[in-house]
Amino acid sequence: MGAIVRQSGLPPEYFERYDESDDRLFYLYPRLTAHIDEAACRAVTNLIREELPQGGCLLDLMSSYVSHLPTDIPLNRVVGLGLNEEEMRLNPQLHEYVIHDLNAQPQLPFPDATFDGVICTVSVQYMTRPVEVFADVARILKPGGPFIVTFSNRCFPSKAVRIWLATNDRQHLELVRCYFELAGGFTNIRCLDRSPHHWLSDPLYAVVGRRVV
Repeated sequence: MGAIVRQSGLPPEYFERYDESDDRLFYLYPRLTAHIDEAACRAVTNLIREELPQGGCLLDLMSSYVSHLPTDIPLNRVVGLGLNEEEMRLNPQLHEYVIHDLNAQPQLPFPDATFDGVICTVSVQYMTRPVEVFADVARILKPGGPFIVTFSNRCFPSKAVRIWLATNDRQHLELVRCYFELAGGFTNIRCLDRSPHHWLSDPLYAVVGRRVV
């Protein structure tokens, strides 16, 4: 566990997983699925539309074959960062992508203040060093830029961290808020319930923070 996580007071055992094998092996083969249903996907898109500035440069953190970006907001550059090259290559909304394992190396391979916004969609539960990752997201964001973290109640249990599996949806909101606060560099941190509120639909939650100006 990295130094920032140890200093944060979060016990290292919170971030243990049933499957501690190399994540690159788990994501070796593409899973061409959105992981949440269509209504929840629309909720992600609507939230991104509300929070992202028009134009500029966006990072899709832990990216896959779909980014759920609204088509009516022009973006100059969309960069995907993930583990499966085929999924990102098939993502029509990415202009470029980088293969990078955040659990092995939480420092992001980008200069300071590169991006106008960062999104992380239904993947935060797999971060074993989240405070370090969030701190580096703050570094690469431009002042005022949003970091939009969305999640539902679905996951691969073998790869989700122990604290995530041991807590409920409302506690997940507070946990992700804690990551923002411990990382530093963010302001206006908000916990949101953007669930479609239909009994057949997946719930959709979000925590959004903005880089300190």
